Amino acid sequence: MMIRTLQAEDAARLMAFELENRAWFEQYVEARGDDFYTPAGLAAHIADYLETQRKGGMHPCVLLDDHGAIIGRANLRYINRYAGIGEVGYRIAHDQARKGLASAALTHLQEVARTRYGLTRLRAWISEHNTGSQRVMDKCGFRRDTLSAPRVVQVGGGDHLSHLYYCAL
Repeated sequence: MMIRTLQAEDAARLMAFELENRAWFEQYVEARGDDFYTPAGLAAHIADYLETQRKGGMHPCVLLDDHGAIIGRANLRYINRYAGIGEVGYRIAHDQARKGLASAALTHLQEVARTRYGLTRLRAWISEHNTGSQRVMDKCGFRRDTLSAPRVVQVGGGDHLSHLYYCAL
Protein backbone atom coordinates (compact mmCIF):
# COMPACT_ATOMS: atom_id res chain seq x y z
CA MET A 1 0.00 0.00 0.00
CA MET A 2 1.17 3.50 -0.85
CA ILE A 3 -0.23 6.88 0.19
CA ARG A 4 0.31 9.86 -2.10
CA THR A 5 -1.20 13.21 -2.95
CA LEU A 6 -4.31 13.21 -5.15
CA GLN A 7 -3.64 14.04 -8.81
CA ALA A 8 -5.93 15.11 -11.66
CA GLU A 9 -4.97 11.90 -13.47
CA ASP A 10 -6.65 9.89 -10.69
CA ALA A 11 -10.15 10.65 -12.02
CA ALA A 12 -10.97 7.27 -13.57
CA ARG A 13 -9.58 5.27 -10.65
CA LEU A 14 -11.28 7.57 -8.15
CA MET A 15 -14.62 7.16 -9.95
CA ALA A 16 -14.28 3.37 -9.79
CA PHE A 17 -13.45 3.56 -6.06
CA GLU A 18 -16.32 5.92 -5.22
CA LEU A 19 -18.92 3.99 -7.24
CA GLU A 20 -17.86 0.60 -5.92
CA ASN A 21 -18.02 1.78 -2.33
CA ARG A 22 -20.89 4.28 -2.48
CA ALA A 23 -23.40 2.20 -0.52
CA TRP A 24 -20.76 1.29 2.09
CA PHE A 25 -19.79 4.93 2.65
CA GLU A 26 -23.38 6.15 2.78
CA GLN A 27 -24.00 3.93 5.82
CA TYR A 28 -21.64 6.16 7.83
CA VAL A 29 -21.35 9.58 6.19
CA GLU A 30 -23.62 12.04 4.43
CA ALA A 31 -24.39 10.99 0.86
CA ARG A 32 -22.89 12.91 -2.02
CA GLY A 33 -25.28 14.13 -4.68
CA ASP A 34 -25.74 12.14 -7.87
CA ASP A 35 -23.89 14.86 -9.81
CA PHE A 36 -20.69 13.89 -7.98
CA TYR A 37 -20.80 10.46 -9.64
CA THR A 38 -20.45 11.81 -13.18
CA PRO A 39 -17.20 12.43 -15.06
CA ALA A 40 -17.80 16.19 -14.91
CA GLY A 41 -18.78 16.11 -11.25
CA LEU A 42 -15.74 14.10 -10.22
CA ALA A 43 -13.42 16.25 -12.35
CA ALA A 44 -14.82 19.37 -10.65
CA HIS A 45 -14.35 17.72 -7.24
CA ILE A 46 -10.70 16.92 -7.96
CA ALA A 47 -10.06 20.38 -9.44
CA ASP A 48 -11.58 21.99 -6.34
CA TYR A 49 -9.45 19.87 -4.00
CA LEU A 50 -6.26 20.56 -5.95
CA GLU A 51 -6.97 24.31 -6.07
CA THR A 52 -7.65 24.34 -2.32
CA GLN A 53 -4.37 22.46 -1.83
CA ARG A 54 -2.53 24.99 -4.00
CA LYS A 55 -3.85 27.73 -1.70
CA GLY A 56 -2.70 25.82 1.40
CA GLY A 57 -6.17 24.93 2.69
CA MET A 58 -6.03 21.15 2.36
CA HIS A 59 -3.88 18.14 1.56
CA PRO A 60 -5.84 15.43 -0.31
CA CYS A 61 -4.38 11.91 -0.50
CA VAL A 62 -5.22 8.57 -2.06
CA LEU A 63 -4.24 5.12 -0.86
CA LEU A 64 -3.16 2.78 -3.64
CA ASP A 65 -2.80 -0.98 -3.72
CA ASP A 66 0.16 -2.73 -5.36
CA HIS A 67 -1.58 -2.54 -8.76
CA GLY A 68 -2.31 1.19 -8.58
CA ALA A 69 -6.02 0.92 -7.74
CA ILE A 70 -7.39 3.41 -5.25
CA ILE A 71 -8.38 1.61 -2.05
CA GLY A 72 -8.83 4.65 0.16
CA ARG A 73 -8.79 8.40 0.51
CA ALA A 74 -7.46 10.58 3.31
CA ASN A 75 -7.76 14.34 3.55
CA LEU A 76 -6.29 17.01 5.76
CA ARG A 77 -8.58 19.98 5.27
CA TYR A 78 -9.64 23.28 6.77
CA ILE A 79 -5.96 23.94 7.43
CA ASN A 80 -5.53 27.03 9.59
CA ARG A 81 -1.81 27.61 10.12
CA TYR A 82 -2.47 30.69 12.25
CA ALA A 83 -4.53 28.68 14.74
CA GLY A 84 -2.40 25.55 14.21
CA ILE A 85 -5.41 23.35 13.50
CA GLY A 86 -6.83 21.21 10.72
CA GLU A 87 -9.48 18.57 10.18
CA VAL A 88 -8.98 15.01 8.96
CA GLY A 89 -11.21 12.54 7.21
CA TYR A 90 -10.80 9.29 5.34
CA ARG A 91 -12.67 6.65 3.34
CA ILE A 92 -11.47 3.08 3.05
CA ALA A 93 -12.85 0.59 0.51
CA HIS A 94 -15.27 -1.93 1.99
CA ASP A 95 -13.12 -4.90 0.96
CA GLN A 96 -10.09 -3.28 2.61
CA ALA A 97 -11.73 -2.57 5.98
CA ARG A 98 -10.11 -3.92 9.14
CA LYS A 99 -6.66 -4.16 7.58
CA GLY A 100 -5.14 -1.15 9.34
CA LEU A 101 -5.44 1.20 6.34
CA ALA A 102 -7.48 3.82 8.19
CA SER A 103 -4.91 3.93 10.98
CA ALA A 104 -2.09 4.18 8.43
CA ALA A 105 -3.90 6.98 6.61
CA LEU A 106 -4.59 8.89 9.82
CA THR A 107 -0.98 8.47 10.98
CA HIS A 108 0.16 9.79 7.58
CA LEU A 109 -2.11 12.84 7.89
CA GLN A 110 -0.83 13.52 11.41
CA GLU A 111 2.74 13.52 10.11
CA VAL A 112 1.88 15.76 7.15
CA ALA A 113 -0.01 18.15 9.43
CA ARG A 114 2.93 18.41 11.81
CA THR A 115 5.85 18.52 9.38
CA ARG A 116 4.47 20.22 6.26
CA TYR A 117 1.92 22.59 7.73
CA GLY A 118 3.21 23.13 11.27
CA LEU A 119 -0.14 22.25 12.85
CA THR A 120 -0.40 21.42 16.54
CA ARG A 121 -3.96 20.05 16.72
CA LEU A 122 -6.26 17.99 14.53
CA ARG A 123 -9.96 17.32 14.74
CA ALA A 124 -12.43 14.96 13.08
CA TRP A 125 -16.20 14.51 13.13
CA ILE A 126 -17.30 10.89 13.59
CA SER A 127 -20.83 9.50 13.52
CA GLU A 128 -21.94 7.84 16.72
CA HIS A 129 -22.83 4.79 14.58
CA ASN A 130 -19.33 4.49 13.08
CA THR A 131 -17.68 2.38 15.76
CA GLY A 132 -14.84 1.39 13.43
CA SER A 133 -13.76 5.02 12.99
CA GLN A 134 -14.16 5.61 16.71
CA ARG A 135 -11.64 2.81 17.33
CA VAL A 136 -9.26 4.28 14.74
CA MET A 137 -9.50 7.67 16.42
CA ASP A 138 -8.68 6.14 19.81
CA LYS A 139 -5.78 4.13 18.36
CA CYS A 140 -4.26 7.25 16.77
CA GLY A 141 -4.46 9.39 19.90
CA PHE A 142 -7.72 11.24 19.26
CA ARG A 143 -10.20 11.76 22.07
CA ARG A 144 -13.88 12.59 21.90
CA ASP A 145 -14.59 16.17 22.95
CA THR A 146 -17.38 15.78 25.48
CA LEU A 147 -17.86 19.55 25.77
CA SER A 148 -18.70 20.23 22.11
CA ALA A 149 -22.27 19.85 20.92
CA PRO A 150 -22.71 17.08 18.36
CA ARG A 151 -23.65 17.89 14.76
CA VAL A 152 -26.72 16.39 13.19
CA VAL A 153 -25.96 14.81 9.81
CA GLN A 154 -28.15 12.97 7.32
CA VAL A 155 -27.00 9.37 6.95
CA GLY A 156 -29.08 6.77 5.18
CA GLY A 157 -32.13 9.04 5.19
CA GLY A 158 -32.08 9.60 8.94
CA ASP A 159 -30.59 12.02 11.42
CA HIS A 160 -27.36 10.85 13.04
CA LEU A 161 -25.22 12.59 15.61
CA SER A 162 -21.62 13.24 14.71
CA HIS A 163 -19.15 13.91 17.53
CA LEU A 164 -15.96 15.95 17.53
CA TYR A 165 -12.68 14.13 18.15
CA TYR A 166 -9.36 15.93 18.59
CA CYS A 167 -5.68 15.25 19.17
CA ALA A 168 -2.58 17.24 19.92
CA LEU A 169 0.37 16.73 17.59
